[in-house]
Amino acid sequence: MAKKTVADIDVRGRKVLMRCDFNVPLDDDRNITSDDRIVKALPTITSVLDGGGALILMSHLGRPGGQKDEKFSLTPVAKRLSELLGKDVFFAGDCVGAEAKEKARALQPGDCMLLENLRFHKEETIKDKAAKEDAQLRKAKDDFAQELADIADVYVDDAFGTAHRDNASMYTVPMAMEGKPRVIGFLIEKELKFLGETLSNPERPFVAILGGAKVSDKIGVIENLIGKVDRIIIGGAMAYTFLKGRGKSIGKSLCEDDFVDKGQELLDQAADAGCEVVLPVDHCVVRKVEAGAPHRTAVGDIEPGFQAVDIGPMAAQNFAGKIADAKTIVWNGPMGIFEMPPFDKGTNAVALAVAAATEKGARSIIGGGDSASAVEKLGVQEKISHVSTGGGASLEFLEGKKFKCLEILDEK
Repeated sequence: MAKKTVADIDVRGRKVLMRCDFNVPLDDDRNITSDDRIVKALPTITSVLDGGGALILMSHLGRPGGQKDEKFSLTPVAKRLSELLGKDVFFAGDCVGAEAKEKARALQPGDCMLLENLRFHKEETIKDKAAKEDAQLRKAKDDFAQELADIADVYVDDAFGTAHRDNASMYTVPMAMEGKPRVIGFLIEKELKFLGETLSNPERPFVAILGGAKVSDKIGVIENLIGKVDRIIIGGAMAYTFLKGRGKSIGKSLCEDDFVDKGQELLDQAADAGCEVVLPVDHCVVRKVEAGAPHRTAVGDIEPGFQAVDIGPMAAQNFAGKIADAKTIVWNGPMGIFEMPPFDKGTNAVALAVAAATEKGARSIIGGGDSASAVEKLGVQEKISHVSTGGGASLEFLEGKKFKCLEILDEK
């Protein structure tokens, strides 16, 4: 997907509307607990400002449900961005309306402004399917998008975290700006480069590690990867849907009964394709899921009344061994309830194994979300080749889905 970037256009004297992903975590006092998403947007931001453009930033934060809610205001982001840039970032109290238009009009080359949370307006998240079926919804979404489009001369998309969504700011706005430059930022360029090159031209052995709760969320990914990877390692609660299909007793571990047969189909497909599938051989189990709960290791079958909350020590060692010789690694999803120690041991073991393989020359990609949190918590993120900023987006990319919000942007 060879798209033009901000480096391919002249922004001097132009108003540039840039979609970012500033969906940062906040504590109860609305302090930013991680500014990683802001920091990662800085290369594109500074490129526009240094190039003489006037920059208008837009983003969502949380899920305010289409109504203004101070808990989800982007004011902490504007403050942190001002600190990082060493200059004032103007803030508009809404993303559309008279104030936003007036402040955008007054911007001078090198100025930067952040609009208030896009999701304070329900029009931002109206799905295209609903809009096509309802003329009133379509008009509301189009009018909202047109207001945003009218304040700028250039559109830049640098929000990979929402690249799989048909939000107005991601798709309807650039559609309304047809004829004007519509490009990607450096962050999306990096994501497409790493994910695209990894899937299309991997060095082998190519190992995929999948975890998380639901097989149903990963069926498309597994089907797409079976013909591409040499080995798929499966942990997390989703493993028990596969294990139940293999005749194992799983106690009261999470299982999607409706997908047991599909799980066996996938295992058969993998066997036919010569793709090794590795499942946990032992498990950390508890009677009750809570912090500090008494736990033990179950080898093979899990007794009634017990629930698996992490892979066991033998599985952790086995998974690490299967990762050690990899030259290309893609990881999406934890091995257990990693946010509740000591049930983070399996996820930590995988994170350390991926980091070690990377240090030996493997290319590793972590698909955002919980996996990214795990490597950050362990302090090994700098040893990973690429940590994606988009959990859901990277998953859909691995599934082979097209992102229509990127397809409409300018080709090189």
